[in-house]
Amino acid sequence: MSDFSGYLSPFSWRYGSIRMRELWSEESKRRTWRRIWTGLARVESGYGLVKPEQVEELDRRRDDVDIGRAHEFEAELRHDLMAEVKTFAEQCPGAGGVIHLGATSMDIEDNADAMRMKVALGYILESLSALLGSFAGRIEEFADLPVMAFTHLQPAEPTTLGYRFAVWGQDLLADYRNLALVLDSVKGKGFKGAVGTAASYEDLLGAGNLERFESQMAAELGVEFFPIATQTYPRGQDYRVLSALAGLGASLHKFAFDLRVLQSPPIGELSEPFGSKQVGSSAMPFKRNPIDAEKIDSLARQLSVLPQVAWQNAALSLLERTLDDSANRRSILPEAFLICDEILGTAAKIMKGLVVDRRAISRTMAAYGPFACTERVMMAAAKAGADRQECHEKLREHALAAWAELRGGKPNTLSGRIASDPFFSSRLSESALVELMSLEGYSGNAPVRAKAMAAEIRGAIEKGARGS
Repeated sequence: MSDFSGYLSPFSWRYGSIRMRELWSEESKRRTWRRIWTGLARVESGYGLVKPEQVEELDRRRDDVDIGRAHEFEAELRHDLMAEVKTFAEQCPGAGGVIHLGATSMDIEDNADAMRMKVALGYILESLSALLGSFAGRIEEFADLPVMAFTHLQPAEPTTLGYRFAVWGQDLLADYRNLALVLDSVKGKGFKGAVGTAASYEDLLGAGNLERFESQMAAELGVEFFPIATQTYPRGQDYRVLSALAGLGASLHKFAFDLRVLQSPPIGELSEPFGSKQVGSSAMPFKRNPIDAEKIDSLARQLSVLPQVAWQNAALSLLERTLDDSANRRSILPEAFLICDEILGTAAKIMKGLVVDRRAISRTMAAYGPFACTERVMMAAAKAGADRQECHEKLREHALAAWAELRGGKPNTLSGRIASDPFFSSRLSESALVELMSLEGYSGNAPVRAKAMAAEIRGAIEKGARGS
């Protein structure tokens, strides 16, 4: 239970899933450190440096994290990792002397960060895969449903709702593939000592054993190592990981931002779920604020700046290591993952309870759709012998008059105006004009391409589930 008497980060209790918060918790970090120390001792025992019973003792106490005791040590040492070494050693009197043998702090911390990032990326991909499945379902469900498209936030031409979902889904699919590549590329520092030369391990193991030793440690920890490192792994890795997460944030921000526009009452075609007892405003009881979509946009905005800090950590890391990245990495790494975790969960909630208002869709189409048909009329009239420029001017006059009536609260009269104008009726039959002014089928091959995107999404997540 959190103590709310002092400041807590919202990510400590409000945002992110339990599993993601636990992964980036202080206890999890220290358990990972202990796992690395135990693994190091196990591998070193094969070289006669550690006794088997010492490895067994470390194994038994590996998960017995005592943060209170560690903080007592840290108050004197001002070094959190050495404080944990002393706490672990105190719990393992027979093996305490071999903990951290040959290692420098970043041999432990950087490998632990890489290990946790790999798990966290796996969580993100799992959630994103489920969300993509929801998008594929919506694409298929609404592939043929015409809706009004907007450019510059102005009514343009018809598209389909499924195609609009395909636009969002395509972005998320690209993020899914990118994050999978990033996951495969994550590496630990390895065990290379204070400046990356592995000099301390060479003294312990002999020069001829260093390559085999690192291979054994990689297998022990389940993570590949960079072939070249200094005191730390290259900080460009953090930038690549956070940039991929921020890319996902951008895609989810666009989805949520579009949704905020589409669920505003003047359009009202889509709406996020709204609880029967949910309060939209403390002052205006009628309000149905889009709080979930707004939360996605708010957190994604914060996520967007985190790669800038990671970039500076990479670019400003002088020579073999400086410590000016340490403090900010304590927050930018976990918070980037927690933000992604939260906005993915929120997007999944929206998709599950999303309301599609077909009456509002029809209302928007009836109001603005006829304007989109003027180009078809102009082309047909020109083919029938009319002067293209004169035709354009006639249509412009009718459109402006119809638009003025529409803004005055009247129905769209454009179709009737065109049909009753002798300029058009003398060149095109009534049935031809009716067909030209109809929006039926005027969405090109959008339904076909939307369904193809749904199939591509399903194929990608199925392949991901197979681990291929």
